[in-house]
Parts: sequence; C-alpha cells; structure tokens
Amino acid sequence: MSDHALEAARTRQAEHAGAERWLGTAWRQFRIERKMFWRNPSAAFFNFLLPLLLLALFGAIFAGERAKLDVIVPGIAGMSVMSATFIALAYNVTLLRERGILKRLRGTPLPTSAWLAGVAANAVANTVLQLGLVILAGRFVFGVAWPSDWIALTVFVALGVVCFAALGVGLSGLVRSAEGSSAVVNLIVLPMAFLTGAFGPTGHYPQVLRAIGDVLPLKYLVDLMNAVYLHKEAIWSKPGAIAVLVAWGVAGLALAAFKFRWEPVAS
Repeated sequence: MSDHALEAARTRQAEHAGAERWLGTAWRQFRIERKMFWRNPSAAFFNFLLPLLLLALFGAIFAGERAKLDVIVPGIAGMSVMSATFIALAYNVTLLRERGILKRLRGTPLPTSAWLAGVAANAVANTVLQLGLVILAGRFVFGVAWPSDWIALTVFVALGVVCFAALGVGLSGLVRSAEGSSAVVNLIVLPMAFLTGAFGPTGHYPQVLRAIGDVLPLKYLVDLMNAVYLHKEAIWSKPGAIAVLVAWGVAGLALAAFKFRWEPVAS
C-alpha cells in the first residue's frame, strides 16, 4: 500500500472514530436531558398533562357535537408540538443561561453540536410522546378518526418541530431573566392558541383578531393537522401553510444565531 493510500485509510479511521465519539456523547447528553425532564414535575405537567386536560375540557364542553370534536383534536395536536418545543426550549435555555450552566458547559470538552443534538432529540422525544397521547385519546375517548395519512402527519410534525424549536431558542435570546421567561412565554402562547384555531374555528372572531392570527405560525401547523385529520388531503396540498412555517423557522434560526448567549445577561 502506498504512503498516500495508507494516510487516506488512517484519515478515514480517525473520522469514523470521531463520529462514533460524537454520537456517543450526543446519546449521553440525550439521556441526561431525559432524566432532568422527568425530575421536573412542572415540565412533565406542561408537556403531557396540560394538553390532555385541555382535550378533556373541550371534549366535555362539546360532548355529542361530532363536528367540533373533530376540529379540537387536531388543534390540540398542533398545540402539543408547540408546547414540547417552543415553550420547553424558550424556558429551559433561558434558565440554563441565567444560572450559568451554559457558560460552564461551553468551558467543558463537550462539543456544542453534541449538546444541541441531545437537547433537540429530547424535544423530539417529548413531541412524539405528547402527540401520541393526544392522538390515542382523541381516537379511543372521543371517537375521532385516525389521521388519514401518517407520512404526511410525520412530515408536518417534523416541520413544526423545527419551526417552533428555532423560535424557542431565538426567543430565549430576547428574554433577559429566568424569572421573566415563564411570563413572556405564556404571554405569547396562550393568545396564539386562541387566535389560530387550536381551540376551535375562528371564523366568528372580529376581523382584527383573525388578521393577527393569520400571521402566526401555529395557525398553519393547525391547518396542516386539519388537512390530515379532516380533509384527507395529500402531503403537498397546503403549499402556502408549509411555506409560512418554513419562513417562521428561518426567522427563528436567524434570531437564534444573532441573539443566542452562553453567558448570563447580568454578567
């Protein structure tokens, strides 16, 4: 074997070993994130119990009204995606930064990309679990039909995860204190849920409120959920909604790139 071929083989082996180490590090970070999540009762409540409680509440209100129940389930499903990504990341990243944990993490050998991969994988796991609970509850408790296209549902959920995760990390850069993060997030999330149809149709709302809802990303994720739940539409049947979510995701990534901080704001 020539010296050039031997050097190329060594390079490939080093790259392979480096990739294995990175994957192992990301997997360990993911496991740490899962343990931290389950040890935080409030996080478990907002990620799992709150959507189910909302589903039970609206299910009781609209008991016997099939058309409204069929709309509520995909709406709560869309909100579940936002809850597991946008709410969790905006709050947790701000908390970790203001407690100085992010600053200490950056000073360790842990690769930033592996840490981000573990955090992202944790958000995806929460999304899958939460969405699964909502879908199962809608089917077996309220008799709502299964989604018509599971592939389309997977694509739409993945798009929603990327969009709202980027927005959550971006928002964390704007929040200046851990104490204020919960208030800021709730101030955004609750009006967004009501204005975008997560809790039912908005056609009877005043024009100004509908106009505000029409520019918010959750409206388009709910529209995509409705497409696979109610209308049995194809995966590319909503190009406008997909484009809006992509645009919001790009905006969130840009905001995160410019505003993300490793050190506490007060430092």
